[in-house]
Amino acid sequence: MSATAPTESQFESVPCNVCGSDAYRVVTPSRRDPGKPVDLATVFRSSGDEPLQDQLVQCAACGLFYVRPRLRWELILEGYQGGSDLNFVSQVAFRERTFERCLDRVEAVAKPPGTRVLDIGAAGGSFLAVARERGYQPSGCEPSAWMCGFAKDHYGLDLHPGTLFDLPLAEGSVDLLTLWDVLEHTPDPRAVLDRARSLLAPGGLLVLTYPDYGSLAARLLGARWPFLLTVHLFYFNRNTMGELLKRAGFAPLRFRAHLQTLEMSYVAMRGAPYLGPLGGAMTKTVKVLGLGRLPFHYWVGQTMVVARKA
Repeated sequence: MSATAPTESQFESVPCNVCGSDAYRVVTPSRRDPGKPVDLATVFRSSGDEPLQDQLVQCAACGLFYVRPRLRWELILEGYQGGSDLNFVSQVAFRERTFERCLDRVEAVAKPPGTRVLDIGAAGGSFLAVARERGYQPSGCEPSAWMCGFAKDHYGLDLHPGTLFDLPLAEGSVDLLTLWDVLEHTPDPRAVLDRARSLLAPGGLLVLTYPDYGSLAARLLGARWPFLLTVHLFYFNRNTMGELLKRAGFAPLRFRAHLQTLEMSYVAMRGAPYLGPLGGAMTKTVKVLGLGRLPFHYWVGQTMVVARKA
């Protein structure tokens, strides 16, 4: 996939996804160079880490933060569908640890009415593999053909190569539906939640994680918060996420911090650009001391929500 220089026709401006208002204030202006090509497959991938280039605004009515204008969804989806992501799948063993804890915490809040689980944006399939070990019947979708291939080769999982809206599933056919760090990447979170609700059986559970723009970490780090990324189109806080879920017909049961585990070297590499000179020193120290393969538990504002279909 070749890089392309963005033109005005490749952008779209959308109203607030929570309340529909078209009024907003600019929080940070666009940093995008109109003459610089965008390598879609590199920017839009599971481990995409390009700092936010587009204008960030806040809805004047409900307070939702979101990107406006933004690249058209068909271009973004093209990026997700192409390319590979070896960095992301290098961490599958540690992602499995994270998901084991997540399932423990979900089941401590509420039990799904059955064992049919659907993971949206399943990436390399690590969550579904963990769920399968717990006795769940796994299914999932993932836009990246490369990721679908990895899930098949590594876990023996057959992911649907597409989005939630491509899935040939009947209404009420899912007991537990998960969106792990996915909703903020989508062009229309409300439409995603509406479709999710239709697929869930009565009493079905929705579990999602998102980087919380209202978290203490986000407030303390400001412009250095590592989740201010081009791949994120929406920046929810607890209020706007709660309101979106309620409008989509879900009853939130629990909000809690989402602790993740990855290799220390991977976290150091991903975090270094946000720490200035300290980032380079941290990466070097981890390497010199041979700490790179050690598990590192971290939280920088990630939040998990468990909600029930109302």
